[in-house]
Amino acid sequence: MAEPVEEAELLSHEVVPLRHPWRWVATAVALVLLAQAVHALVTNSAFQWAAFGYWFFRPVVLDGLWLTLQLTGLAAVFGLLGGIVLALMRLSRNPVLRAVAWGYIWLFRSIPLIVLLLFLANVTALYSTLSLGIPFGPSFVEFSANDLLSFYFVAVLGLSLNEAAYAAEIVRSGIISVDQGQLEAAAALGLPKSRQYRRIILPQATRAIIPSYANQLIGLLKGTSVVYITSLLELFGVVQTQASVNSGQIIPLLVVGTIWYIILTSLLSVVQYYLERHFSRGALRTVPPTPFQRLRASLRTVGVAR
Repeated sequence: MAEPVEEAELLSHEVVPLRHPWRWVATAVALVLLAQAVHALVTNSAFQWAAFGYWFFRPVVLDGLWLTLQLTGLAAVFGLLGGIVLALMRLSRNPVLRAVAWGYIWLFRSIPLIVLLLFLANVTALYSTLSLGIPFGPSFVEFSANDLLSFYFVAVLGLSLNEAAYAAEIVRSGIISVDQGQLEAAAALGLPKSRQYRRIILPQATRAIIPSYANQLIGLLKGTSVVYITSLLELFGVVQTQASVNSGQIIPLLVVGTIWYIILTSLLSVVQYYLERHFSRGALRTVPPTPFQRLRASLRTVGVAR
């Protein structure tokens, strides 16, 4: 007879939610700091927002922006293709291929990008002509190194060589993340190696590759700012050149470059999010909703509540 009384007594107690006072304190501090940062940006005259608006869409800045996009796109494509080849070489049973791939990755990850670009820009001091022909034999076609190795070609080549070394390790990590049992099952079915990689390994490895390579791609986008040393004026090169000519507008020009890099990085992050969401369909029972879907669901909830 005592049990019903105790149960009734428990049900009569009011349920009080757990308090989180320090969470509210941290929120208040964050809002204060954010308000101070916005206030500093708006009220500090050194930012020269009128000059910022003047330079933001200037043709010379947009030309540098377009060159940055070209260098990023070409280096990303060539670097990823080279990285896939190097990753497969490292996973090969052939010791020569493994050693060559390991040596390439070791070398180009050891050389700073700025040193690599400077070396390629001055390679004509070592070779005045480049030729195609039989190895250790006669050459059939010869090119002038000065004509072939333009600043644009040097920038794309240097960025691609550097990118391939890092992409190789990203691709290799994605491949070895695939369950070994699936490879054994594919081999038991008699599938050729090329088809195993194309239809079984790479589709699953892509889920592990995309987050890391998207991060590497963002680094590549910002890394294009180094090519100004080859006299190629991409976004950072344009900003630096104009800042040296207009010495009184250094801060607004730096802000112009910063905002453009933030915009491009944000766009790449959006693409990364949707690619991850697309390739996660085979691993998750339900694909998580997009931010727009969450917003529509919240609006519908508010409408129903009203």
